[in-house]
Amino acid sequence: MIGLIDCNNFYASCERVFNPKLEGRPVGILSNNDGCVIARSNEIKPLVPMGMPAYQIPPHIRKEVTLLSSNYELYGDMSRRVFDTVREHTSDLEIYSIDEAFIHLLGFDNTVEYCKRLRSIVKRDTGIPVSIGLSSTKTLAKIANHVAKKNPELEGICWLHAGEPRLEALLKQLPVGEVWGIGYKIAQRLEALGIKTAWQLRQSNLKRIRQHFSVVLERTVLELQGTPCIELDDMNTPKQNIMTSRSFGKITSNFYDLSEAIRAHSSKGAEKLRSQQSVARALMVFLKTNRFRNDLLQYNPSKLAQLPYPTNDTRVIVKTAHEALCSIFREDYLYHKAGVMMLDLIDKDVEQFDFFHAAQDTKEQIKSDRLMSTIDSINKKMGKNTIIIGGRTVNATWSLKRDFLSRRYTTRWNELLSVKL
Repeated sequence: MIGLIDCNNFYASCERVFNPKLEGRPVGILSNNDGCVIARSNEIKPLVPMGMPAYQIPPHIRKEVTLLSSNYELYGDMSRRVFDTVREHTSDLEIYSIDEAFIHLLGFDNTVEYCKRLRSIVKRDTGIPVSIGLSSTKTLAKIANHVAKKNPELEGICWLHAGEPRLEALLKQLPVGEVWGIGYKIAQRLEALGIKTAWQLRQSNLKRIRQHFSVVLERTVLELQGTPCIELDDMNTPKQNIMTSRSFGKITSNFYDLSEAIRAHSSKGAEKLRSQQSVARALMVFLKTNRFRNDLLQYNPSKLAQLPYPTNDTRVIVKTAHEALCSIFREDYLYHKAGVMMLDLIDKDVEQFDFFHAAQDTKEQIKSDRLMSTIDSINKKMGKNTIIIGGRTVNATWSLKRDFLSRRYTTRWNELLSVKL
């Protein structure tokens, strides 16, 4: 038995935990730079479609809804709290996304009652409402979870048996493009073969599916038939490349603004390297102008730079990235985005140095590891960017535009919830 725990309207629910005035109100969460609506409460769904640019929302609707900037610090911490609570009651948990996780349920006499209690505990301890879909495979559990959300009479819990008639009716109504793991292009190819619903995919010939697609889609068919064969272990596999980039709040031609942005992205990339115990041999720095602005000159340069040796030391990475930036910067352009990609990654424990580097005193490497470990520990304990490499301007031009940001109630001492008696 597999269960999928999914937080209901997660971003909006996080905001409501600390601002009860939002309960029952239509709430929308905006993307980076307050661009488009990327998350919605149930109340706002009939009023504002997903992905709608904020500036296109009609004024009369804008007065009825509450729009908030993405509060990633709050959402990430609330996600940790939810799944830490779940871990206290089940030992087998596979986190799939910021608001979803699979649990493996073995040895319970009454699985549905157990899930009801678990759902109640998560709500009580974190304030976040969740739905739980139950079935014999991850793909069917995803479908069961969808049913649980859409039907209030189920009280947030849906158990789908692989052979029950209700499942057949659901799969016949479900478009093939809405099956977990099937994207838009694959759905188009399936429809060209006459496979338009999840039920038709379930009944497909496995050899035909593998012939036209891959073993991955074949596993999806088996999962729809009730045979578990999709694992999430590859989610923990170290990444081969690490990209850190972001669009600016305002376009800029100022070199110092770009230098700050590249320094911040380089530092974040180095931190990600250390978190997966990897080192990089090279990096790429890139700049972009806004391709949607026909009134601006376009310039989208990039520079590949070799690191002096395989490393995850922030100081070395920042220095190399800055040198790459200097070689591609041109002051006649207004830049919209900048980023850094870590390349040619290898496991830190199996890195091989060249003859000259190997001959150097290993004390320097030990000092570097200790310093980076200390910085990471302090930033984790005291808050992101407590210690940074190089200066950082407050509300810099390159920073995200977040004009409707709520307080980061759980991660900032100066933004703790205030209670008046």
